[in-house]
Amino acid sequence: MFRRKEKLSVVFIAISLLFSSTVSAEAREIQTKYPLNIVSADFAAKLPAKPVRIISLSPSATEIIFAINAGSQVLAVDDNSNYPANVPTSALSGFAPNLEAIVALDPDFVILNNDSTKSDAIHKSLTNLGIPVMMEEAARNLNDVYREITIIGKAVDQQEKARKLIVSMKKRIAKVIKSSKKVKSQRFFHELDNTLYTATSKTFIGNVYRDLGLKNVADAASGADSSGYPQLSAEYLIRSNPQIIFLADAQYGESISTVKARPGWQSIAAVKNGRIIELPADIPSRWGPRIVDFYELVAKSIK
Repeated sequence: MFRRKEKLSVVFIAISLLFSSTVSAEAREIQTKYPLNIVSADFAAKLPAKPVRIISLSPSATEIIFAINAGSQVLAVDDNSNYPANVPTSALSGFAPNLEAIVALDPDFVILNNDSTKSDAIHKSLTNLGIPVMMEEAARNLNDVYREITIIGKAVDQQEKARKLIVSMKKRIAKVIKSSKKVKSQRFFHELDNTLYTATSKTFIGNVYRDLGLKNVADAASGADSSGYPQLSAEYLIRSNPQIIFLADAQYGESISTVKARPGWQSIAAVKNGRIIELPADIPSRWGPRIVDFYELVAKSIK
């Protein structure tokens, strides 16, 4: 009987060792191997080792880094990175980066948006100083979002966290889109500012509304195809008669009451029916993990 127990113990130990070695192998497979070459926005960068002094000059990238549990590796973020609450804020500008201010912090990895002022020159100077730079390109659709999460996850050695984040986002968005198919399509206007700049369906913002089956009144506007962000006239907007108005400029003082007070807008269906949605700050314009919140917010508004 004792021998039988001894045999069983040996079997259990063997199974445990096999299982632990398999887990260890899997863990090794998802760890980033350095030096690492990454390519983003057609720019290449080489990271010699795992970055632990990261400067993020992009609010979207900042949110991604913290969402994949790499926040402890962040040295500083730009002055517009305000989420999550514990980000190491600084006076660094993401729109007009200052080379000397960046270098003074001695980063080992910098994320820079390629639409920022003199981004090419900043990228070249940092690279010449031996500081790896990821050039971030503004997302045009969800695939671009997932691609950036994947690249950042690999760069900061959080590939599994990045993968799980993408899976979670896809599931939540699919659920929202599925529920929105039961709702009749409606015309909408997304207001970027009170001079009536907006976003067409070809933009990242417009993609969200399109996925939820809404009809963008800006798509037929003059200049919509060339820029994706046309400026509409009040006459055009009144004539197109949106059934819902989304205010992305609510944080700058626009509101249901200011829209209702605009000359001639009282005839617009959205105004007559009180379907003016004041959007929360930042969420509609960032392509990080909180884009799911934007999907959910819009879906709730159209029911």
